[in-house]
Amino acid sequence: MRRFLIILFLAMPGSAVAQSASETAFVTALFNQLQPISIRDGIEYCGYLGFDDQGELVASAATPGDEASCLPDEPRRIAVVVASYHTHGRFSHEYFNEIPSGDDMEGDEEEGIDGWVATPGGRLWYIDTTDMVTWQICGIGCLASDPNFIRGDMGPMAESYSYDQLVRRLDE
Repeated sequence: MRRFLIILFLAMPGSAVAQSASETAFVTALFNQLQPISIRDGIEYCGYLGFDDQGELVASAATPGDEASCLPDEPRRIAVVVASYHTHGRFSHEYFNEIPSGDDMEGDEEEGIDGWVATPGGRLWYIDTTDMVTWQICGIGCLASDPNFIRGDMGPMAESYSYDQLVRRLDE
């Protein structure tokens, strides 16, 4: 059955596109529900996106992490996992949490999937592990955001980063 679903997924219109408009809308709605909880609790929440046995895009239940990391539970109703998702919790001067981390990219690459990241400022990032790049799908305030977020706290922000650029940016 899993092999059939993988073939079905690959045959679906738009499946060659890293992130489709419908996947982006799905993730945006998911994060707009999850962000207020993540910000309130001050922790990351994470999970997986993929297709169920009927070929519908679904998300696994969000797993709570801690202030700076999250390890999702195994997805139960996802037949084909296509991406991870996670929040970055509440705004903090201690963490560079307005961009994905090198660890975020490395973790997705190890699993062979792409990733979605929501930041306290309400940015939405997509991680493409084929090319090891991340880019903003939308900027500050496009998702629910922390009212304590301070614009510009991390300095200038690029619209996209390669893995090497991201690691250098985080080391500044």
